[in-house]
Amino acid sequence: MKPMNVINGGNQSEVGTKRGRKSTHRVKGRQDGIGLGFDDMNLGGEGMKLERNKMNSDSSHKPVKAELPGLIRLYDHGSVERLVGSSYVPSTEQDSATGISSKDIIISEATGLSARLYLPKLANVSQKLPIVVYFRGGGFCLESSFSFLTHRYVSSLVAEAGVMAISVEYRLAPEHYLPVAYDDCWTALEWVASHRDHTLSKTDPWLMRHGDFDAVFVGGDSSGANIAHNMVIRVGTEGLFGGLQILGAFMSHPYFLGTKWDGPGLDLERRIWEFVYPNAKDGIDNPLVNPLGVGAPSLAKLGCERVIVLVAGKDELRDAGVEYCDAVKRSGYEGRVELFEVDGEGHGFHFYDTETENAKLMIKRLAHFCKK
Repeated sequence: MKPMNVINGGNQSEVGTKRGRKSTHRVKGRQDGIGLGFDDMNLGGEGMKLERNKMNSDSSHKPVKAELPGLIRLYDHGSVERLVGSSYVPSTEQDSATGISSKDIIISEATGLSARLYLPKLANVSQKLPIVVYFRGGGFCLESSFSFLTHRYVSSLVAEAGVMAISVEYRLAPEHYLPVAYDDCWTALEWVASHRDHTLSKTDPWLMRHGDFDAVFVGGDSSGANIAHNMVIRVGTEGLFGGLQILGAFMSHPYFLGTKWDGPGLDLERRIWEFVYPNAKDGIDNPLVNPLGVGAPSLAKLGCERVIVLVAGKDELRDAGVEYCDAVKRSGYEGRVELFEVDGEGHGFHFYDTETENAKLMIKRLAHFCKK
């Protein structure tokens, strides 16, 4: 297969297609990068303003057990107060602007695990589509698959890529400390895999009718990218139900930590990990968050045929993402590895505002990756 050309910001770059080859792409961005907060984003749509939950009049007198200031509080009596987040939006039978249909389903009655499914406008009633299992960001403790920001972003990817998507509503900390989110996402991935062999007593008709099980992708943003890494590691070591193979994994601005990268600029990221997994062995060097640390599984075991890591130049997590990509190449992993970098942008810029030039470029790159 001949190398393909991808246009990034007016510059032509070659994408390697040989196994084991790493490709790097860089595009320029604006100089006012967005951080981990919810400021300076384009929410769009009438009534879709950012929710900043109002504190109860007596909340300042409640004893606080743990908190991420300005983001979330856990009180001594067990209640949780989330101070930021985008508003809930319902699924739609067919969006008038994009033609995308979405619906909410229950994956596990036992745990309440759910997801939002997306289906683009179809060319014909029997059309088969690549399947993207998506894990949202939010530091394992904020946001939802049913929130405006996540819904808008996944809809943009589905429309651009022509894929069907399953956005997993995994349970959040601190109500459910890690590793619950990882277990939920694995359950969701196994649920998808079980459709291929018709082994479920109750299957989803969209997946059965339109899912191409030879083109299954996993991916996510920030903490969701961290989950995506851990899912393909588990696929590579345990395998999925019925032997389903993962074609590719995308990791956008992955949330990876470790002593080697630690510093004042990563104080919030470190505190997030301590908040969502207070009993994690080895802290920020736990293999779940430090894939290059002592005791982490070999990256050669990534259970997919291709990987793309997307980073932003002004993101404090950038260096860890770049080193991860390099480490995958050195590990003996036999698939294709790519790095895509946008200069001058901050963490999650494409998620908070999907309409900027660089956000559109990044979504186009992801859409290209999610082709069979």
